[in-house]
Amino acid sequence: MHEYSIVQSLLETCEEHARQNDSKQVTKVVVKIGVLSGVEPDLLQTAFDTFKEKTVCDGAEFIINHQKIVISCTDCGEDSTLEKHEFCCPKCESTQIKVIDGEDMYLMSLEME
Repeated sequence: MHEYSIVQSLLETCEEHARQNDSKQVTKVVVKIGVLSGVEPDLLQTAFDTFKEKTVCDGAEFIINHQKIVISCTDCGEDSTLEKHEFCCPKCESTQIKVIDGEDMYLMSLEME
């Protein structure tokens, strides 16, 4: 389960941001997880809830935003959000596409006191 190592890194980042902003407590952590990122949201939530104790994130709300796959078609130039995992352009049905969002996980925001 690589979610545990992801949370460890996330908590270290939160600690660093809190220290840089003279904050003692992080009250909210918002992340964006792409459906192709390989990160399991439920396991990430469990890992965060487990490891946040006795850190600046103890008691913090953890919000996960799910990012669908966004593609750009190299044939027609259209950007589209895929509703299914069918990797072709919904407009022209070309398979000459590039994934432009939905593959990564990002820390979007922190709220601190």
